[in-house]
Amino acid sequence: MSGSSAGRRPAGVLEASVVAALWAADAPLSPGQVRRLLALPLARTTVTTILARLHRKGVVGRERSGRGFVYVPLQDAQGLTAIRMHRALESGGDRRTVLARFVADLSSDDERLLRELLNDGGA
Repeated sequence: MSGSSAGRRPAGVLEASVVAALWAADAPLSPGQVRRLLALPLARTTVTTILARLHRKGVVGRERSGRGFVYVPLQDAQGLTAIRMHRALESGGDRRTVLARFVADLSSDDERLLRELLNDGGA
């Protein structure tokens, strides 16, 4: 093995960087524009792939611009965290057990907030 994975970033770091670049922008961005904003040595095709994945996940929206697309964030940081929480819940097997363990590990303040949200019907 060549050890090529030694310089790899943890899963999700590139996606988070791309979303952060979109949040910082005041207009939709093309993959090339996102690439320039990132201080990372990435190929344009890599950025395009990341944006396409984020679009499939519902994190970013896109619209046609010339022959390509420009992208905008559809979620703020809290929405992105909620999406991740839903995915973790969906992949955890027994939902009741997962939720019970999640609630058991909440601080008393977070548990009180969750109870308030549930009693109020959501956010």
